[in-house]
Amino acid sequence: MIKYLDLFAGAGGLSEGFIHEGFTPVAHIEMSEAACFTLKTRAAFHYLQSQSNLEPYKLYTSGKTSRNEFYSSIPTEILDSVICKEISDETINELFQQIDKRLKKDSIDLIIGGPPCQAYSLVGRARDPNRMENDRRNYLFKYYTRFLEKYKPTFFVFENVMGLLSAKDRNGEKYFDIMRKEFENCGYKLKYEILSANEFGIPQHRKRIILVGKKTNSDFNFPLPEKWNPQITINDVFSDLPSLKSGEGKIYQCTLKKSHTKWLDDAEIRNIDLPVTFHISRPNSKQDLEIYRRAVDLWDKKQKRLSYLDLPQKLQTHKNTKSFLDRFKVVAGDESASQTVVAHIAKDGHYYIHPDITQNRSITPREAARLQTFPDDYYFESISGKPSRTEAYKQIGNAVPVLLAQKIATKLKEIWDE
Repeated sequence: MIKYLDLFAGAGGLSEGFIHEGFTPVAHIEMSEAACFTLKTRAAFHYLQSQSNLEPYKLYTSGKTSRNEFYSSIPTEILDSVICKEISDETINELFQQIDKRLKKDSIDLIIGGPPCQAYSLVGRARDPNRMENDRRNYLFKYYTRFLEKYKPTFFVFENVMGLLSAKDRNGEKYFDIMRKEFENCGYKLKYEILSANEFGIPQHRKRIILVGKKTNSDFNFPLPEKWNPQITINDVFSDLPSLKSGEGKIYQCTLKKSHTKWLDDAEIRNIDLPVTFHISRPNSKQDLEIYRRAVDLWDKKQKRLSYLDLPQKLQTHKNTKSFLDRFKVVAGDESASQTVVAHIAKDGHYYIHPDITQNRSITPREAARLQTFPDDYYFESISGKPSRTEAYKQIGNAVPVLLAQKIATKLKEIWDE
């Protein structure tokens, strides 16, 4: 049994992939209260699954019982594996104590996770007048180092955005170089790769840096995950979900169509035994719907993306006509991979227009979750316990694709066994 700790866990996309490969979480640490409830609910799911008793989960995700009622059926030890705290100078010793209490005399074999990426992202730096130089998130990797020093895991897996390769501090030194030096000073040999999610069976263009460290004095080889190129399109990915128009759908009780693409089974997405939640579209204004219709029509007829400047003047209500001219973008149904799903989808769906012109809307949280390869039985929480479409979008956009995490875990397991 390989035990791991998940830092900056988010909604658990990275962790879910490792759990699928048989790794055992000791704890997840996350500062977002809503994401922590998502992690707790997923931990409860895995516990109930291990007990061959998913009925309480089914009742809860059908909206028939409250979160408090559901949690009352789960051992406290399972729910307490999620630690809802920001990692900081003020909390780190307390976090160590909580983890030590859970470990008893066991050890941490693996640490996974990546600090929030906004400070390193190219878009974030472009929008910030100080290019994020004063953002404290630039240095969250130092806490990652503290955990490596404390628990000395055999391996660690660090994930982050491509912008990390070029982000520099005020002295001109790259943060990626600084953090690698710190990790090496902790006694780790390092390997890193740039992985493109669409090359591994994920229907999304998403490039990420994966840095793997091993506690050793010798160089080691970390083999790339095996590439997988299933012959699917975005239309296939969405095909068995009910058709909706703007503002339609339900949090609960989504009935999948019987016909579906094999990829949904091979990627372990589809599950007809449990409720498929959050297939609910946001309402859109008449103006936005007219723009969406034009964007889909242009793609369908000419395979051309809509430029904001192509719109009639009456539809151009944004003041910015110099940049982000592709702000209205179709998730092209005939393509094998969508544009990168990011947390901005929680604010509006203009960059994620559904490819079916008859539905004329932006994609639902469940459709976004499928692009991120979350299983259909994955439930996204809010702070209050009342379902929140916005919170679901945010957590999904911030996540690591589950299938990508699973493929990394598979390779890590291989070299571990060696």
